[in-house]
Amino acid sequence: MSIAVFLGGSQVLGVVPKALAKRDIIGKTIGEELQVFAMSERLNTMFKHADVFIALPGGLGILEEIFHIFSLAQLHIHHKPICLLNVNGFYDNLLSFLDHAMEQKFLTSPARQIIISTATAKQLIDQLQSFIPVIDPSISRINWSSMESRKKFRLNLSLHL
Repeated sequence: MSIAVFLGGSQVLGVVPKALAKRDIIGKTIGEELQVFAMSERLNTMFKHADVFIALPGGLGILEEIFHIFSLAQLHIHHKPICLLNVNGFYDNLLSFLDHAMEQKFLTSPARQIIISTATAKQLIDQLQSFIPVIDPSISRINWSSMESRKKFRLNLSLHL
């Protein structure tokens, strides 16, 4: 996908941990490459530079990244599109899990709608062109940029049966 984006004239930035770059595990980066020290630094750097997050089929690392970025979107820390390129139904079970979490009230309907899933790159581009951020009214009152958000909140954890 990065090759197609690059050849289409868009900027591509590969954020690579130095330990992986040294061992030539990831192959050649298309476009500009920025080496970082740790995986957490990689995710933070990608978050700062990305306009959109597109997850291709992958393993635990990509799942961690998806859920991290998804959590930040759910909390309204960002409003960037999060997309799963669901090639050959790779993410079907993950999407079913998210539906189940919503049915069980662990995820709101607006939060579930944050993730865009398409089977093809063309469908993904079409979805991105009409993207409107999903705002969850139950979370939208939180202001992450103000001093107010840094105050400690007192939680009522009493149990009523």
